Amino acid sequence: MTNDSGNIMLALLAGAAIGAGFGILYAPDKGVKTREKIKEKALDAKNEITERISHAKDELTKTAEEKKVEFEQKLEDTLSNMSYKADDIIASLERKLEELKKKNAQLQK
Repeated sequence: MTNDSGNIMLALLAGAAIGAGFGILYAPDKGVKTREKIKEKALDAKNEITERISHAKDELTKTAEEKKVEFEQKLEDTLSNMSYKADDIIASLERKLEELKKKNAQLQK
């Protein structure tokens, strides 16, 4: 869930809760029933928000774990590639060293 859609959902929930509250306040019920309805609606809204936050947290955790695995794989691939290149460079330097040793031996004769 992106940040914008989370804000929109929160705004919609808040608007629905406020609208339900006004509807209950202007309903022709006794005060006790009205307070009960307000309490029930507030608990419903709280549970809905808690559920959405939990879902968003789970999604973020899942995404972070996927990105971590992806990063670790790319890092491993890069290190492996660098290791092969280092081996190539070492082999090339060893060949050059052998050539220089041969030339040095010829010059010293």
